[in-house]
Amino acid sequence: MSKLFTGGCQCGALRYQAKVLGRASICHCRMCQKAFGNCFAPLVEAEGFEWVRGQRSIFASSNLSSRGFCGNCGTPITLETGEVVELAIATLDDPLIVKIEYHANTEDRQDAVLQLDKIPEAKTEQKIENDEWNSRIISYQHPDHITDTWEVKR
Repeated sequence: MSKLFTGGCQCGALRYQAKVLGRASICHCRMCQKAFGNCFAPLVEAEGFEWVRGQRSIFASSNLSSRGFCGNCGTPITLETGEVVELAIATLDDPLIVKIEYHANTEDRQDAVLQLDKIPEAKTEQKIENDEWNSRIISYQHPDHITDTWEVKR
């Protein structure tokens, strides 16, 4: 049996699988920026894609493409253009397997993206404060693996 690539939303209401992952890119277009609430959208093409838990909500972001997302937690998951499905890379259970090949729609790229490596890391006191804050967190996020059942937190 071949490996399936699995993933889903933050709350676990949506889960998917794909048989093949294709080209991966970082899209800088304004639609992706707004859909992801970020300066860019890392996406990978998927073949043999199917939803295995839940039903996505859909927003037609243009006359050519729709965006699939979780109606419960809001996680953006797909960019669907005709028969082509692209997945938000970070929604994969193992996003590190994807090697990004190129930047797309760079005319809309935010200047800050070109400076990310120049932004300093948190100072020691900020790291300590962050660690203290993070130690109090009880995550309701779905784990990065297949589960037979999952109680969605609302």
